[in-house]
Amino acid sequence: MATSRKSKTAFFCTRCGAEHPRWQGQCRECGEWNCLAEEKLAPRQSKTGRVTASKPIPVARITGDTAAGFVTGINELDRVLGGRLLPGMTVLLGGEPGIGKSTLVLQAAEAYSAAGLPVLYATGEESPSQLKMRAARLGVTGDRVSVLNTTSLDETLDALASGEYRIIIVDSIQTMATDELDSPPGTVAQVREVSYRLINHAKAAGTGLFLIGHVTKDGMVAGPKLLEHMVDTVIYFEGDSTHLYRMLRATKNRFGSVSEIGLFEMQPDGLIEVANPSTLFLSDQAQAPRSGSVVAAICEGNRPILVELQALVTAASYGTPQRVAGGIDQKRLALLLAILEKRCGYPMGTNDVFASVAGGLRLSEPALDLPLIAAIVSSLLNKPLDARTAVVGEVGLSGEVRGVAMADRRVSEAARLGFKRMLIPRVNADKLSGAELEITGVDNIQTALDIVLG
Repeated sequence: MATSRKSKTAFFCTRCGAEHPRWQGQCRECGEWNCLAEEKLAPRQSKTGRVTASKPIPVARITGDTAAGFVTGINELDRVLGGRLLPGMTVLLGGEPGIGKSTLVLQAAEAYSAAGLPVLYATGEESPSQLKMRAARLGVTGDRVSVLNTTSLDETLDALASGEYRIIIVDSIQTMATDELDSPPGTVAQVREVSYRLINHAKAAGTGLFLIGHVTKDGMVAGPKLLEHMVDTVIYFEGDSTHLYRMLRATKNRFGSVSEIGLFEMQPDGLIEVANPSTLFLSDQAQAPRSGSVVAAICEGNRPILVELQALVTAASYGTPQRVAGGIDQKRLALLLAILEKRCGYPMGTNDVFASVAGGLRLSEPALDLPLIAAIVSSLLNKPLDARTAVVGEVGLSGEVRGVAMADRRVSEAARLGFKRMLIPRVNADKLSGAELEITGVDNIQTALDIVLG
């Protein structure tokens, strides 16, 4: 009697998706311990007949409109996507639960629909009635938005077989599964297989594809890291439940810059674009000057934004002083404190230092060095800085102030918001002319501190 062939299994890393033939304590790819899970392998389809191979084509002979794409009209979203959603482009959208991912893609679906693009919204998270209630709250009519309530990949591909849809939204990728695998939805094998087939369909049909992904405790998209390598663009929807604003940030984009950010404000009727982000992160300048508060000019992508840095320096109550940073790299803060003590003689080793970016932003730009140092010394000496002075500059280990990129855009943004003076690196000041505000160039931190603190 013939016996059925035993199904093959393998062990997959739940963090990076690497495949292992047998169980072992540590993943050989990412180094994580105790993260391998056994799953059945997808059956391989036998291929019969001769496969027609693709022939190489010179770049000059490639036809097609390279400028074609789908534009939502939501400027903050289009900016992060690289200006437009290209045909065949796949976008992975991640974010914490309740941050507004589904709200964002539903508003985007309405925008695409208004532009005459049919949209398929495949959801395994909500029922059609629940999605209808949210659409009514957001004012979404959805004339060209079709909702498919399913967790089956095969049903989704059957709906797409007609070829009438130009935009596909899957909410979420962890709820989708294929019947070819026995493992439950959300496992490494299911997420990889479902994503692979959806991405292949999108590229073959020339449609735009949005995949919404859950995030882990570390803030990364749940499932294999391989998923981020499969898609064209990875964007995260960031924010804090205690703040009204939401930030859309790209960590990977094959067709645009990864430095661009999109800013939204969460309102009862949906997400509203923030047209003037600088005013969102600056406090009222008319109030009395405060020590430890400095305005810095940053650049996220090509967009200049003015933010407020705050610092609090107090005498250490214990033997080891505390270093607490909010929205700033804590190691960078410790480095700047060491430079202050070594190069300028300020007693930072006996004081607790607390520093943060007002508004809850998380920044890593080196141009924050000089304004952060100014805020720390201002709090230490209890001397407020001029509220109409902005500061920008990178600081080296010897205390020198290095140049920054796009200094002209930072200066123009400060002038537009009514600032009277700006402290920038001397190498940048020598190249600027005709500015609408007073520009002061500095080449070391002691000179900068003498100027801003009087």
